[in-house]
Amino acid sequence: MGETLTEHENQLDGQDQKQGPDAGGALYRRVAADLREAITTGAYGEAGRLPAEGALAERYGVSRGTVRQALAVLRADGLVTSRRGTRRVVLGNARVQSFSELLSFTHWARSMGEEPGGQLESLIRRPADAAEREQLRLDPGAEVYVTLRLRTLSGTPVMVERTIYPPHVGVLVAKLPPDVVSHTEHLREHGILFTDADHTIDVVAANGEDAKLLGCRRGAPLLRERRRTTDPTGRPVEWSQDRYLPGMVAFSVHNSLATSALSRHARESD
Repeated sequence: MGETLTEHENQLDGQDQKQGPDAGGALYRRVAADLREAITTGAYGEAGRLPAEGALAERYGVSRGTVRQALAVLRADGLVTSRRGTRRVVLGNARVQSFSELLSFTHWARSMGEEPGGQLESLIRRPADAAEREQLRLDPGAEVYVTLRLRTLSGTPVMVERTIYPPHVGVLVAKLPPDVVSHTEHLREHGILFTDADHTIDVVAANGEDAKLLGCRRGAPLLRERRRTTDPTGRPVEWSQDRYLPGMVAFSVHNSLATSALSRHARESD
């Protein structure tokens, strides 16, 4: 485990300067994939600890920065957790839903065997208002990128997605094709990692824009999920709200003394 990767990773490391930032991205994805396989096959046991960053860097022949990126991916997938000053602890597979599935509409849809779709309706760059500056920790006068997208499950409209990105993320989103299915996956390719999120769920009335895109009446109730997501350093990378048609999706919370978990699933008839 890991040893067979070292020679190949060293070759990639030497190609990094020639091939640009994507070669570095390939490194951390390969390390993450190898560690993921080891974790899921029980190599570290339930609640076991991964080797220290330095030991992993030596094993794979990569930098500590590459190891940290790989570990951030595993953390986003709900496979490991960590506390300041300690090594990563393996969570294993006993989870309601991975962080990636809850964060990403695309990952969630595919986990259910559905075909996710996304169509960009608009993207604008404008000065951030006071609330946006607070949520995204921006300086006065900073700009934001605002996207409006219609999301579908196997061709059926289910959700309107409104996301506000800080400049360092928005400039990357602005370069994506309008019909790209997942912004999250493409941003990860550029080193933008989504590792922590705060969720607020409530009900709102559909506005004119919602009604047009979702084919519902204006004023109809929609399930709204608001989310602010940060990267491994705590820097905000998005402030978003998703508005779902009723009957299409439900959120469940499981909590205990040991853990709390929020999951999203397709709504089943009562």
